[in-house]
Parts: sequence; C-alpha cells; structure tokens
Amino acid sequence: MFPTMELWLQSLVVENGENKMRTAKYFTATWCGPCKAFKPIMNEIQSDGYSVEIIDLDSNQELANQYNVRSVPTTVIEENGVEVDRFIGGLPKQSVVQKLNG
Repeated sequence: MFPTMELWLQSLVVENGENKMRTAKYFTATWCGPCKAFKPIMNEIQSDGYSVEIIDLDSNQELANQYNVRSVPTTVIEENGVEVDRFIGGLPKQSVVQKLNG
C-alpha cells in the first residue's frame, strides 16, 4: 500500500506513546463536476502513499448515510477509525496532506 517504508512511517503520528494513523474517506460521484476536478488530487495523494479510500456515493449510499454525507465531494479524515476532521469541496493538495499528517 505504501511505496516506501519512509512514507509509511511518515503516515504515523506518534502522540502520548501511541501510534496514530490518519486516513481519508473521499466521497465522490460520477455526475459531480467538482468531484471530477478534485479526484486527481486525491488520486495523487493516494499514490504518494497516504491512506485514501475513494467512495462512490451512488454505489455506497448506506456508508454515505452512516457518515452523514449530504453533499459531494466530502472528505472525512479519521484517526484510528474516529472522525477528527471533515471538509466539503476541494482543497489544494498540500492542505489535504497537512490534515492527514495531523
């Protein structure tokens, strides 16, 4: 999943002696114009070794409801499975990376 050991280690944030892993759940839709514009950025972040799950809203409506996604694109940042941040719309790549690095 991670191209290098260094990227894998960078994805872990050590806090109070515990390893903290941040992941992104990116909710998108094929019919969404802003999603089409932002998806290449999320694909690039994923290719850089970060944990990004790309979720099609129409194919995964139950999961979208579970995360209370009401508009797309929506990105949910989780740390060890707990939501710590969320944003709607697109952001510059560096801003997303900063959120994933904590």
